Amino acid sequence: MLVLEYKPVVKKSQAVAIDEAIRTSQFVRNKVLTYWMDNRGVGKKQLYQYNTQLRAEYAFVKDLNSHACQASVENVERAINRFFDNCKNKKPGKKGYPRFKKDSRSVEYKTSGWKLHSSKRRISFSDNKGIGELRLLGKWDIHTYLSELIKRVRIVARADGYYVQFCVKVESATEPRSGNGELGLDVGLEYFYSGSNAHHEENPRFLRKAQKAIKHVQRRIYNKEKGKNNRRKARGRYARKHLRVSRQREEHAKRLARCVCKANAFVPYVDAKRRAAG
Repeated sequence: MLVLEYKPVVKKSQAVAIDEAIRTSQFVRNKVLTYWMDNRGVGKKQLYQYNTQLRAEYAFVKDLNSHACQASVENVERAINRFFDNCKNKKPGKKGYPRFKKDSRSVEYKTSGWKLHSSKRRISFSDNKGIGELRLLGKWDIHTYLSELIKRVRIVARADGYYVQFCVKVESATEPRSGNGELGLDVGLEYFYSGSNAHHEENPRFLRKAQKAIKHVQRRIYNKEKGKNNRRKARGRYARKHLRVSRQREEHAKRLARCVCKANAFVPYVDAKRRAAG
């Protein structure tokens, strides 16, 4: 599954509608999870039947697309199955008991509730939440994929705005390797990784470099009065600083992983979690 991400142009009224859709999706998930906790032994069928009851009972749930509500039920189902699998396999430590969501940041539509414009630069959401049409900005070229291959559409809220993600069902392609060597990796704290060829990749320490700016922004949060708009803005600036560090880390890891895998035919690595467990 390939995920293509676009940055939509969102109006204030549309932002309110997106936030409402995200809260509704979270509400459905938490209610279904509560139903499972109160009625141990219920199966997949009963969870979806309870979702239908919620749509009949609450008007704001009915306003959300039915497939989006089903996606929330699927999230609960995956969490339950993962918990039982961990118990069955006797996973060490915590087993991942399903927990309630307090601050969801996404709503997921399946194959209905949305429609791409013929130019594939605009997307319309047709449920009763009022999101409407969004203009998409981004470098990913979705024109090469048929609309039938798009299995999921997700709206994600981040510190710097909203994003629309398309989950496209495609065949995974393997890049040709430029070398036939073997390289073992050991991830540590002093170095980003240590290779079996005696090469040590330095840790970029993005958080440490940005720590001074982050602390400065954090102090400004406490100088603002609680509940006021200025405090909300200060929290947004603080969140964007951390989001930038997170993106730097992800991009750095992906770039190194691609280079290592392309230059070597076989790359074993040490599982840090298993090593720590015993």
